[in-house]
Amino acid sequence: QVQLLESGGGSVRAGGSLRLSCKASGDRWSVNAMAWYRQVHPRPRELVAGITTGGSLTYGDSVKGRFTISRDNAEVTAYLQMDNLKPEDTAVYYCAASTGSVFVAALLEYWGRGTQVTVSS
Repeated sequence: QVQLLESGGGSVRAGGSLRLSCKASGDRWSVNAMAWYRQVHPRPRELVAGITTGGSLTYGDSVKGRFTISRDNAEVTAYLQMDNLKPEDTAVYYCAASTGSVFVAALLEYWGRGTQVTVSS
């Protein structure tokens, strides 16, 4: 089993920045893909960004050019640098991970509890 612990959420004004962290523990060396999803109920979760151990990246269209995902493989920790935040980025952000290499939510075996990001105008 893998446990994921997110940190770094909070409140910020539009145009500001936040950095989220997601640290894996437990059977962490089995983790390959790590991803960030976000959700505003009742809408479904939306892929924000993903990264594999080998460095393959993906970004959701709405965050391209503003958000950057990175990873420390030695610590099995993923980061999400969020710049030029907009009110529509307000959501609960979830870290997810998988032993595989895809970022599809249904195939991500492990999920964190989420961290709230609120962007005010």
